[in-house]
Amino acid sequence: MISSLRGTVLSTFGTGAVIEVGGVGFSVQLTPAHALSLRLGDEARVLTNLIVREDSLSLFGFADSESLEIFSLLVAVTGVGPKSAMGVLAALTPTEIARAVSADDDTVFRKVTGIGPKTAKLIVVSLTGKVAAFTVSQPGRPTFVPASSVHDDVLVALVGLGWNERSASEALDRVVADSNDEEKNSMQTLLRRSLTELGPRQSSVGPR
Repeated sequence: MISSLRGTVLSTFGTGAVIEVGGVGFSVQLTPAHALSLRLGDEARVLTNLIVREDSLSLFGFADSESLEIFSLLVAVTGVGPKSAMGVLAALTPTEIARAVSADDDTVFRKVTGIGPKTAKLIVVSLTGKVAAFTVSQPGRPTFVPASSVHDDVLVALVGLGWNERSASEALDRVVADSNDEEKNSMQTLLRRSLTELGPRQSSVGPR
């Protein structure tokens, strides 16, 4: 099991990065906000979860142990694959997930692409009693960067998640218009609110 990576960031893309460790480049799937926080040539450390399938090995990376633990709980739920689990973590922090579970509120999970009403309810039922500690956790500090690049980075992340640029841009503009100055400079806040504004992406692909 590969439990973590520390190395040089060789490249980044909408939902991941390539990190070189000891001369070997590892492709790691990340949330859009996490991927956008990495810089080419910098050293990065990510906690990882290796998903082994008959035809593939997929490595998923996380900035903190809380996100990794939530991911592990989510993929254990029937009907939730690793990509859908990453979609949940892209839209919600571990604390927000725990609060939704505590409140028996499955509506936030239904907004994630690939998760239907039955699976959303299963998430709440399956995670009940397992994430209570996160309700008192301190949320991670938002990532602050200049406002102009925040808007562009969020738009790139939304397109990378599958929405067309026009719909993503219009949703992001609506979110920005309703945000205060501090929120406009928070990439994580704008991304989460834009995902909520867009709702589940229509797709012919079934639950992942």
